[in-house]
Amino acid sequence: MLCTSLQDSVQRLSVKVVDLEGRSRRHNLRVVGLAEGVEAGSRPTDFFAKLLKDAMGPDVLASDPLLDRAHRALVPVPGPGQRPRPVIICCHSFKTKDLILREARMRGNLLHKGHPFRVYEDYAPDVAKHRAGYRDVMTKLYKLHLRPALLFPARLRITPPSGENIWLSSVLHAEKFIREYTPIPRTG
Repeated sequence: MLCTSLQDSVQRLSVKVVDLEGRSRRHNLRVVGLAEGVEAGSRPTDFFAKLLKDAMGPDVLASDPLLDRAHRALVPVPGPGQRPRPVIICCHSFKTKDLILREARMRGNLLHKGHPFRVYEDYAPDVAKHRAGYRDVMTKLYKLHLRPALLFPARLRITPPSGENIWLSSVLHAEKFIREYTPIPRTG
């Protein structure tokens, strides 16, 4: 009885911690692919504000966005030939963060001095791991010409050609859906 009660408490508290960590990262962006040290010699917030403005163009960002913080991920510095650490950027305004993220999703790779980089949402490690589990399923759904969307934290929405939304709560449910899905023949 006591063990079950403690397990329930731990589970409830774990969910709360993940939720709180997600909320604390709400204004954050994760920039992947920038070489180590490109920001050396300047204030990181100033450097990354200018980089984002230049990469997005004046039609998206008329001026440098206001950034509260910018730093490399807190992991060991990679050795030669290893992947550079991601940059974590905290935008002052959620609207600015959302604008940058939407534009980055539409464009895919952005460029800095001819080198590509990408901008993503900064998720808590538990959420990122959960979302990564959907990677293969998402690929299969795109190949079936369905319109999948992975919504926070990790809920899958599928929009088949008929237009009604199908909500799935796990990778297992999604794999079952793919096995049982019969495409409707296209006319015209």
